[in-house]
Amino acid sequence: MKSLVTGATGFLGSAVMRCLLAAGHDVRVLVRQDSNRQNLQNFPVEIAEGDLRDPASLKRAAQDCDNLFHVAADYRLWVPNPSTMHDINVQGTRSLIIAASEAGIQRMVYTSSVATLGFNPDGSPANEDTPSDLSAIAGYYKRSKYQAEQIVRQLTIDHQLPLVIVNPSTPIGPYDIRPTPTGRIVVDTLKGRMPAYVDTGLNIAHVDDIAQGHLLAHQHGKTGERYILGGDNMTLLQILQTIDDITGLKRNRTNIPIPVMLPLAWIMEKIALITHTEPRATLDSIHMAKKLMYFSSAKAERELGYRHRPAVEALQDAVNWFRDNGYCK
Repeated sequence: MKSLVTGATGFLGSAVMRCLLAAGHDVRVLVRQDSNRQNLQNFPVEIAEGDLRDPASLKRAAQDCDNLFHVAADYRLWVPNPSTMHDINVQGTRSLIIAASEAGIQRMVYTSSVATLGFNPDGSPANEDTPSDLSAIAGYYKRSKYQAEQIVRQLTIDHQLPLVIVNPSTPIGPYDIRPTPTGRIVVDTLKGRMPAYVDTGLNIAHVDDIAQGHLLAHQHGKTGERYILGGDNMTLLQILQTIDDITGLKRNRTNIPIPVMLPLAWIMEKIALITHTEPRATLDSIHMAKKLMYFSSAKAERELGYRHRPAVEALQDAVNWFRDNGYCK
């Protein structure tokens, strides 16, 4: 059984790759020519060079594969040129799904995001049926994932595709080489660069549990359905304090009201346009923080057999990996 995996050089995609290899799949990975291939080292995978913006390369990569796990995405909370993110996350997804369909791939798992879901006004965990629409979504990344999921759902209906959607929450753990925006929170905390916080919340899950959820969706998911793959709901302060507990370094932190953070984020973005480095806070990320991003994985637990370990274990593994790999002293 051969599975094509996109995004395997990245954080979540590499975890899905490792999970599939452990389950006995032959794995082909779609890799850009200039990608950092550190996460592929020492794993017996077939490399197909290509790009989500190059439909011909997607057709070549999909040939002779039985399954598709489309995990790749341009995941940044700030981009100077949003059109690049749209080309990868939206148009690239459309091209890949069509290529997979034409190649006769028998099972597809598309990695969406909880970013496509709505929020409950009372802060209670949202689920797969919590309504949302594009106008309510902040940030280019989240909007691109919403648009991509809508395209995938329509293609699944129009072409009767054997496709399942998974909506991961916030993955934490090892092999976050870039690191991702959430991984940077861990690294900044370890470096003592998180002296303040805003009142928001996230759903934290171990990246390997989310990867296992992809395999379960492939095995047991219902065509056309979507499944939240998450973990524990935590406030940002609880996340920072948990990292403090892991390291044994206690720090006092200041709560900064969101209205105060907005002008600071605006200034950081203007500086980023000059320095060409991603700002530590963005207007979109602060607008997102106005809501508690809490979710429930009950459907995946019930229908797929999905399980997740406590969030503290995910944070512990992330801390250990970042320390062991020189991201902080």
